[in-house]
Amino acid sequence: MSEPGTTTPAARFTLDSAFAVGSVNPRLYGSFVEHMGRCVYTGIYEPGHPAADADGLRQDVMELIRELGVSTVRYPGGNFVSGYRWEDSVGPREKRPTRLDLAWRSTETNEFGLGEFMDFCAKTGIEPMMAVNLGTRGVAEAVQLLEYCNQPGGTELSDRRIAHGAKEPYGIRMWCLGNEMDGPWQIGHKTAEEYGRLAAETARAMRMIDPDLELVACGSSGSGISTFAAWEATVLEAAYDQVDYVSLHAYYEEIDGDRDSFLASAVDMEHFIESVVATCDHVRARLKAKKRINLSFDEWNVWYIRRSEAAAPPDWDKAPRLLEDNYSVTDAVVFGSMLIALLRHADRVTSASLAQLVNVIAPIMTEPGGPAWRQTTFYPFAQASAYGRGTVLRVEVDSPTYPTARFGDVPLLHATAVTDDETGDITVFAVNRSQTDALPLEIDLRGVDAGVMVEHLVLADSDPEATNTADRPDRVTPQAATGTTLTDGVLHAELEPLSWNMIRLTGRQN
Repeated sequence: MSEPGTTTPAARFTLDSAFAVGSVNPRLYGSFVEHMGRCVYTGIYEPGHPAADADGLRQDVMELIRELGVSTVRYPGGNFVSGYRWEDSVGPREKRPTRLDLAWRSTETNEFGLGEFMDFCAKTGIEPMMAVNLGTRGVAEAVQLLEYCNQPGGTELSDRRIAHGAKEPYGIRMWCLGNEMDGPWQIGHKTAEEYGRLAAETARAMRMIDPDLELVACGSSGSGISTFAAWEATVLEAAYDQVDYVSLHAYYEEIDGDRDSFLASAVDMEHFIESVVATCDHVRARLKAKKRINLSFDEWNVWYIRRSEAAAPPDWDKAPRLLEDNYSVTDAVVFGSMLIALLRHADRVTSASLAQLVNVIAPIMTEPGGPAWRQTTFYPFAQASAYGRGTVLRVEVDSPTYPTARFGDVPLLHATAVTDDETGDITVFAVNRSQTDALPLEIDLRGVDAGVMVEHLVLADSDPEATNTADRPDRVTPQAATGTTLTDGVLHAELEPLSWNMIRLTGRQN
């Protein structure tokens, strides 16, 4: 970082279509709906709301979800799933039992259940990603849920679904084998040996019904947990042949005012990804396996965990206000950097779930009976989902650095680029981590077929704590940057301090 009164040296990188990371799987832009706080009740589902449809789904929220560009939704948890009884959530609402949810010390009415979730997915064009309970339940219940969901008919469970109003099978392809089973906080917490065997046996039984399912084994619930890497190795030794993915979970927050380290959170995220890839490939070599395990980063976000831990726990309330973090410009920049980290590893991270979708550490907020609005983090996700489709190009930055307490010297620039396979259009996503200085950027485009610059949008603000609220829902929005040029195959731009940037260029064939 430059001294006051001096100019920050330019950051540079070169794009060449011959050097690609891999193709972006649309599932990278997934999200997560858990029966927690107000994610479901007064979030996506609120009968009686002026914007609710005949099924109680908030149409204003669904419109924002479509704008966000969510591809998949993981459901119903999260910690909630480890006490989940799927049978409670189907059939006539008036006959569904109300139960205590031990995970979040709440009361669950089951008014919104499996059928309602599938209806929500159909209306928003989202692929469901279902989790099974391997905490308090096991193989039999997982197989029964699969049969209820996917068997066309002719069995007691599939005919029960039909009687409940769903004539066609749900056809759910992707299934999570439990949630965070390494965590002592998890209902039914298990050792790696216990979980690995249970995951393998559950997967084997589910594949007896449908061998083409895509199954996700629980990886570590965080890279800081004491069993990290050893957990993945042990689980995959037992279940490698039966699963397709291993999961990763990571949340980041600013701790003790150390904003410089917070802005570099993606350094840790990328190291986490690369460590899990190395573990998966080590087990693959040991087992002499042909297939390759991919990664499902099915929980990620900025989350102020220390604030939530300090709050009073709910007293068995229905849909209490939990984890309703109000995201700032700073949070959005870190969030965008995390998206960049996922894209930079698109060859192995082929599924991801932003946790969560509405109200609970979410890009969309609502008020009961009132409005819905976009948080600052909404915009980087929506832009990446809209334009980060195609092939990720390898980006190796030459950037000035700045010192951090947690990660040492870190590049000011964090960036990736995606080229549209059909049009040849190129989109650059870039973050300037400097809190004080603009960052000149030079991109050598002579290795790609770039045409003209379409737009440079920036999310930044003179107040790094600025947020969007119900009263000021558009306080922070992306704005057009000025001064960005493309001359003789080199793009020149200036990235504002503490900013998320999207720069779009056409392909020459356009």
